[in-house]
Amino acid sequence: MEQHSRQEKLEAIGRAIDVLDTLRVKCPWDAKQTNESLRENTVEEVYELCDALINGDNNGIKKELGDVLLHVLFYAKIGEEKGEFDIASVADALASKLIYRHPHVYGNIEADTAHQVELNWEQLKLKEKGGNRSILAGVPSALPALVKAYRIQQKAANAGFDWEKPEDVWGKVKEEIAEFSKEAESFKGKDNTDEHTMRQMEEEMGDVIFSIINAARLYGLHPENALERTNKKFITRFNHMEQRAAEEGKKFEDMTLTEMESYWQEAKSLK
Repeated sequence: MEQHSRQEKLEAIGRAIDVLDTLRVKCPWDAKQTNESLRENTVEEVYELCDALINGDNNGIKKELGDVLLHVLFYAKIGEEKGEFDIASVADALASKLIYRHPHVYGNIEADTAHQVELNWEQLKLKEKGGNRSILAGVPSALPALVKAYRIQQKAANAGFDWEKPEDVWGKVKEEIAEFSKEAESFKGKDNTDEHTMRQMEEEMGDVIFSIINAARLYGLHPENALERTNKKFITRFNHMEQRAAEEGKKFEDMTLTEMESYWQEAKSLK
């Protein structure tokens, strides 16, 4: 296990800053980058970090953290060139924010549970904005819809708008499924060019998904992680089906559903 002293950590970050400073001047690609050109790459790097985290790949986590850190340093470098801020300003602002939002550590506020810390955090965030922002205003509009729904529900819950017990949510889930089923029944005999019906079905399906996300949150599960695990499981099983078909000289797309189901059940039995 790698362990470094505080001084070594600071020196390593300083070395990364020095390297980036040089690249910004001497490398044509690095020299032309802007906030706008880097943005999409930043999103990609964060997703790659998430992949490594989900897979428990420590070497991958270290590598992807380095890539994310590069982007943090890069944006700070661009800010410095514009005379707006630099990496020291970023780090100082972060430290000040953490101290302010942890009064149970740096002040005289009591918070014995993680939930109480979250409540304090949200209340302090509102105070930072003068207390006149909507509770949900801090949820970034660009978040993927699934993650956005989870954050919306978190913030609403921290404001006291929540189910009393996790099991209470299932009535809502069943209600939303029933409403979608009713819309789906009305869809029979129509095609997907019926915009009104499709819009209604889409709205009801959104309600179903939103309620399922709420259920996951109430049971302490992050729906993004849960869904990604299922994605990976499906991919593994589907790949097994394709492999088995190839081994038996069959063309996968020409197989019957019964044959596919046989391979699927075989894949499910594997650990």
